[in-house]
Amino acid sequence: MTPTATTPAAHELSLTRTIAAPRHAVFRAWTDPALLKQWFAPRPWSVSEAELDVRPGGSNFIVMRSPDGEDYPNRGIYLEVVENERLVLTDAYSEAWVPSEKPFITIILTFEDEANDPGKTRYTARVRHWTAEDRETHEGMGFHEGWGRCTDQLEEVAARL
Repeated sequence: MTPTATTPAAHELSLTRTIAAPRHAVFRAWTDPALLKQWFAPRPWSVSEAELDVRPGGSNFIVMRSPDGEDYPNRGIYLEVVENERLVLTDAYSEAWVPSEKPFITIILTFEDEANDPGKTRYTARVRHWTAEDRETHEGMGFHEGWGRCTDQLEEVAARL
């Protein structure tokens, strides 16, 4: 039996933007809990808690709070950390390589100097889902609008650093 390759597009959503801040600032906004709390959820949502152990195998715990005060906890781990260049994280594990009950995504973030615009960052977020159905669900939840708004908020925070 020949294995069937899955087209990444069937499982992936992505966003690429130029952020008006240097990549070390954008990376820091992703890796400093106090900064992440300022931008990670699209307003009027907020982040009530952020614990980040930013190293391969390190865990993260982020609680997003709805405008009605309902909390949505998210646990995951970092798979790859290349300072100021790349972060890869997933919810496939909850902590210390303990499998999660229902994995949903792996996030691949890249931070590159914008070639034609010094001091700006080419930011790419690729979000891979375990199934095409999960991708469709995430898209239906408002991935493009929500991640776009969060990226605007990320830019606001990174530009102040």
